[in-house]
Amino acid sequence: MIKGLQGITGITVSGGSTSMPYVQMSNGNMSNPMQGMLRINGTDMEVFNNNTWQMLSTSYATVSLDQDTLDTVQWARKKRDEELEWQNLAATSEAVKIALDNLEQAKQQLAITTHLAKDINETTS
Repeated sequence: MIKGLQGITGITVSGGSTSMPYVQMSNGNMSNPMQGMLRINGTDMEVFNNNTWQMLSTSYATVSLDQDTLDTVQWARKKRDEELEWQNLAATSEAVKIALDNLEQAKQQLAITTHLAKDINETTS
């Protein structure tokens, strides 16, 4: 049972059972059950709904990602693997270490230049 999972952009949640009450384990007298108590009846799990014992559904939710979200996850995984490979190579190769340092400096320069370009565009618009 999943409680509180909701679909958002890129994530779809389907199936499952929403008709069962919130379940809380409770120890007590099974002949005088309280709402939310669980029991095993043969091979079935049941919950007391304050009136009768109700069998818990065996359905479950299916969570899936849309193609754009899957593509983003794959892209992030590829970038991560690429950067890990560079870091591993930099540990044994001075040339790769220097190149990575240069790349980091270039990223910082690009961030500053981009920020300045946006400021100029905003002031001239």
